[in-house]
Amino acid sequence: MLIFILAYIGGVLTIFSPCVLPVLPFIFARSEQSFRDVGLPILLGMAATFTLLASFAAVGGAWLVELNQYGRYAAMALLLLLGTALIFPALSGRLMHPFVTLGGRLQQHADRQNSLKGSLLLGVAVGFLWAPCAGPILGLVLAGAALNGANLYSALLLLVFATGAATSLGVALLAGGRVFKLMKRGLGAEEWVRRGLGVAVVAGVVVIAFGWDTRFLAQFSFLSTASTEQQLIEKLAQRSDVAALANTRMAPPLPDATQWFNSPPLNAESLRGKVVLVDFWTYSCINCLRTLPYLKAWDEKYRAQGLVIIGVHAPEFAFEKDLRNVGQAVRDLGIQYPVAVDNQYAIWNAYQNQYWPAHYLIDAQGRIRHQHFGEGAYQDTEQMIQSLLKEAHRDLALNEDFVQVAGAGVTAAAAGAQKSPETYLGYARQENLASPEAIKQDMPARYSAPHKLKPDQWALFGDWQIAKEAALLQVPGGAISYRFQGRDLHLVLGSHSGKPVRFKVTLDGKQPGADHGVDIDAQGNGEVLGQRLYQLIRQNGATKDRIFRIEFLDADAEAFAFTFG
Repeated sequence: MLIFILAYIGGVLTIFSPCVLPVLPFIFARSEQSFRDVGLPILLGMAATFTLLASFAAVGGAWLVELNQYGRYAAMALLLLLGTALIFPALSGRLMHPFVTLGGRLQQHADRQNSLKGSLLLGVAVGFLWAPCAGPILGLVLAGAALNGANLYSALLLLVFATGAATSLGVALLAGGRVFKLMKRGLGAEEWVRRGLGVAVVAGVVVIAFGWDTRFLAQFSFLSTASTEQQLIEKLAQRSDVAALANTRMAPPLPDATQWFNSPPLNAESLRGKVVLVDFWTYSCINCLRTLPYLKAWDEKYRAQGLVIIGVHAPEFAFEKDLRNVGQAVRDLGIQYPVAVDNQYAIWNAYQNQYWPAHYLIDAQGRIRHQHFGEGAYQDTEQMIQSLLKEAHRDLALNEDFVQVAGAGVTAAAAGAQKSPETYLGYARQENLASPEAIKQDMPARYSAPHKLKPDQWALFGDWQIAKEAALLQVPGGAISYRFQGRDLHLVLGSHSGKPVRFKVTLDGKQPGADHGVDIDAQGNGEVLGQRLYQLIRQNGATKDRIFRIEFLDADAEAFAFTFG
């Protein structure tokens, strides 16, 4: 039930989201008409279109993405015609010949008293434009749909999200109608109000066509709802955690994994009588890496007492499905406990998990007795490990002192200072890109960096191809800049060709010196030798707002995501 409440709240908040702002003129353009005959069909058409598009896009392939893009083009063309007809209703035939004439006819049809079909059509068009607007809450819902497949539960979640958005837009529609009536009555200029709406509609089409709705408007922090949504997710996750402590449930049977490291395949029979800690992780996730010192220490201390830790490696990026990459990471990180590679998300789905990292603690009878999402609460988890081991073996003598660990490099605990948000460079989850050029998805293009970056903004420089998950450098000399906050800066990098890629890092235009990370030297020199997370900056003194820049001396560099600590 909590996830449905969260989805509805996320939908309501979309009216404040920057990428929804250009859609609002299409809604307000009908606000002075009957809500039952016009407004309600628009909202229904928008919600239904969004639900269908998002449901299929969550589980579909690239062809579905292309189909949705063509739908957006058609929607923009339709709304451009309607907006132009609002501005020039009497001159439509002369100004743009048959095109605006068609728009005028559509406009007249939508303006009739019985305009159900026209309003539904307008709602469908708005749904196509609104579908790509995704904040953290919608991202959570879409991730669950992608992992669980197209089913009634996923569709209902998306419909609840769309209903929340329709609620807030409906309120705006009713309020807007009253405002426009007052404007027409006070100004005595109904035609000018109508033309003003037409200008707003055309401006909205232009904003969406050039990608300004998701790129430039999102740079205004006072318009962003991402932080609010993330706080809601975290609070509800905490409530779920508390509920799980009070109400235990049986752990699901362990599905087949793609492959096992450090162990033969494990199942319920081989784990009978054991206390089991299931840890969902992925090797390029900084939050997961920072939990490893505790997991390794618990494995060393309690394995002989009956604890079995299973690291379930559920990939976030495509390269994390490569068994060679996972095996190398397990060896490099010094992990000795069993690791199950869950490339098909079979174990993830069985646990209905939604987080990296996530810890599920199972007693000797196979019941989930404790769960925790994210970093932290290590003493609580260890105390529960001790309690469950004592339950399983009543005569067991345990050293009840908590483990003392100190991670190094990327596994060191995060600093408490304010930090920039996790930032993805692929277009699927891209935010805060400051390069002025329009993004060309999956196509090589030249990008440039602005003279000045605002906090948490980043920019590309040089010839790049922006794909769904990453930005791929086409020729040597390309660079990425980021104005960040935080002690540490990490960047998930790879080489598209598999060959080493040299790079050089600067901090505020200078060599990083003592503030260099473990993967570069004091002069800022480094090399991409595999697909993984690279620690590039670790500030030694007081943290402050800094300008990071990485220049690649070779082509084929892949940049996936920034994380901070």
